[in-house]
Amino acid sequence: MINKKKTEVQDGRLSGMRNSMRCRIGVYRRFIIHLLMVVVALGFTSCHTARKGSSGRGKKKHKTEHVIKAKDVRIGEGTREQRAIVKEALEWLGTPYSYGKSDKGKGADCSGVTMQVYMDVTGKKLPRTSAKQAEYCKKLKEKDVRPGDLVFFATGKSESKVSHVGIMVNDKEFVHASTSKGVVVSNMDQPYWIRTFIKYGRVP
Repeated sequence: MINKKKTEVQDGRLSGMRNSMRCRIGVYRRFIIHLLMVVVALGFTSCHTARKGSSGRGKKKHKTEHVIKAKDVRIGEGTREQRAIVKEALEWLGTPYSYGKSDKGKGADCSGVTMQVYMDVTGKKLPRTSAKQAEYCKKLKEKDVRPGDLVFFATGKSESKVSHVGIMVNDKEFVHASTSKGVVVSNMDQPYWIRTFIKYGRVP
């Protein structure tokens, strides 16, 4: 009888331990799932020249980064202020990419560069994200683009949502913060930028 009671007590303890372990595993599992969701969400936000998923569209928009050397850059014709914007933007070349920052020489993302350049040269305060900057700007036809105007792209998951921005240097080249190479000058005629192009815009 005593042995039976001991066995029942032991069984009860084991059952309690199993339930406790199941509870802890459940908590850990929920925590890991939540953490993964946060990481995935961060991967698709902001101006990043966003990382592509495994979808067909992501593969189709594969980017081969080709940049233009500073010595080969030619500033297009424009007003004194327009050219000043481009000259300031070119001072950012070589700044490493850093999401959420706008610090020349230390780290910046694409919208951080455009925002800070305009603030330093014109005193105008642009919205912080590329999508909001696109809404803020007046849309331009290609023939009306001048140095210092902005160019917008959809480099993220959505084909229609702006997620990247650059500053036009002339009618074909633009300064922007690349996630892989930092602030560089690229050409609009590259297949990747042709595919992801959304619009040109002028800061009012």
